[in-house]
Amino acid sequence: MAGAERMTATIANALAELGHDVTILSLWDTASQFRLHPRIRHEALFAQRPSFRRAYLATVAGIRRHCATHRIDVLVQVDTMLALFVLPATVGLGLHHIAWEHCHFDEDLGKPARKVARRLAARFCRQVVVLTERDRLRWLEALRPRSEVACIPNPLPFPMPAESAPRTQKTVLAMGRLVAAKGFDVLLHAWQRVAAQEPGWQLVIHGEGEERPALTALVGKLQLEDRVSLPGVCHDPAQAYGRASVFCLSSRYEGFGLVLIEAMAFGLPVVSTDCETGPRELLAPGQDALVVATDDADALAKALLTVIRQPEMASRLAAGGRQKASEFTLERLALQWHALVEAPPASAAR
Repeated sequence: MAGAERMTATIANALAELGHDVTILSLWDTASQFRLHPRIRHEALFAQRPSFRRAYLATVAGIRRHCATHRIDVLVQVDTMLALFVLPATVGLGLHHIAWEHCHFDEDLGKPARKVARRLAARFCRQVVVLTERDRLRWLEALRPRSEVACIPNPLPFPMPAESAPRTQKTVLAMGRLVAAKGFDVLLHAWQRVAAQEPGWQLVIHGEGEERPALTALVGKLQLEDRVSLPGVCHDPAQAYGRASVFCLSSRYEGFGLVLIEAMAFGLPVVSTDCETGPRELLAPGQDALVVATDDADALAKALLTVIRQPEMASRLAAGGRQKASEFTLERLALQWHALVEAPPASAAR
């Protein structure tokens, strides 16, 4: 249910709709958590997650076998780490190879090998796709890649809502994996201050992950049991956004921050942390969001209280957000992907 998997399904569906024959090859897990276009073939190399250190050669051989069997022309690796498997698997096959980066350049997610994989992708892939212009410039500055580095933002995974959310319920919504990067611990400390001053308001945090026990314990420690709910993965985003009046992103870092675009599409005023990539590029402070420093619970609480107590400002931010979200429609960005996979080699173009 993570963002990269969701975007894989979203872009695969869009390319299939445009007439491409699309296969999704998972390393493991044949079941998709997201709806797939009827024309998409979904296969997995392993029935369950293996040890890739022990199964490295089998993984490389399986990728190569799949590409040869299905006569793959274009291969999009949906994580730059996959270069460690895909590059040796496709030697000599003449594939159009695209690496898709979902994290920002200066974060390796605790895997030092990611830095090596990025260097390999920058040298041997035809294109590297990143999510923000800031990240594109970091790739160019740090690696001087032989690959073309293209910025294609994540699209809205659903059509632009015809109307804004009614914003009649006193609910602040947050959404994301329950991991330390999302800063939900900071949000809970901020919410303790908000709850003390605005007793009618509730905080809903949708998502699942390894931090659930710690966050549940923190809710109890802060005595917020009747003011905070953690209902798990959101299977109906339209309903979740439709029941909220404010959206809050408390992340310590983001690769992009698609939930910001989703919330703005539904006309929710946004309070966000000022992450280096993603929010800093997507948001215009004071125009479509209130933006505060990361890891600052006091500033986050103050911004939330401002939006709650100033409905005219909230409406102005919401209107600006709706306008911003309209730039991220799937139809528009799918055409950029279509052009990318159809692009001839640079030598042929010349």
